Amino acid sequence: MTQTQTNSYTIIDEQFSRELALKLLEIQAVVLRPNEPFTWTSGWRSPIYCDSRLTILYPELRKRIADTMSNHIKKHYSDIAVLTGTSTAGIPHTAWIADRLDLPMSYVRAKAKAHGMGNQIEGRVRKGEHTVVIEDLISTGGSALSVIEALEFIGAHVDALMTIFTYGFNIAHQKLDDAGVTVYCLTDYTTLIKVASENGYVDQSDIELLNQWRESPDTWPKK
Repeated sequence: MTQTQTNSYTIIDEQFSRELALKLLEIQAVVLRPNEPFTWTSGWRSPIYCDSRLTILYPELRKRIADTMSNHIKKHYSDIAVLTGTSTAGIPHTAWIADRLDLPMSYVRAKAKAHGMGNQIEGRVRKGEHTVVIEDLISTGGSALSVIEALEFIGAHVDALMTIFTYGFNIAHQKLDDAGVTVYCLTDYTTLIKVASENGYVDQSDIELLNQWRESPDTWPKK
């Protein structure tokens, strides 16, 4: 297993990163449209649409995802008390990984419930306990940070954040760096574009456009 270290995050397994990127393209969990961009809720124009929730439809793929993450946690974070998922897309993956590791699991809502006990953290994470957070996608980093902040507010220790896919935006990973969070990813945008180009999912003439978006997503496309 070969790891790839960037300035802000680590790809757990380089070979699986490429295999996963290709699979995401094959199942259309990732769609590339550099000349007919999507519009995000933030208003950003984007040449890529990623819905990693589609991975739960494919038993062999979700097993590989869970095995890779659980093996990494077992090797590097064997003393954690509980596994924590992000709501909602991180929940099923967290459950599968927790089952492999025989660990309790919890998940964190985007905000506290307005009824009942008013919980934001479902399941239970106690003060002083160590946890690893499981996310499906890092874009701006805001949702992952809100989960980490909710856990730290109650006195839990977040040892790492693990995600299926990251766009690798500098601004997102700088926020996570500033929060002192170690980030591990299964695959990322850079790997995806390389694999897409090699397998005919995107024209070579569009590679520059795709790279420009990665560098300046808030101002892309440049006129």
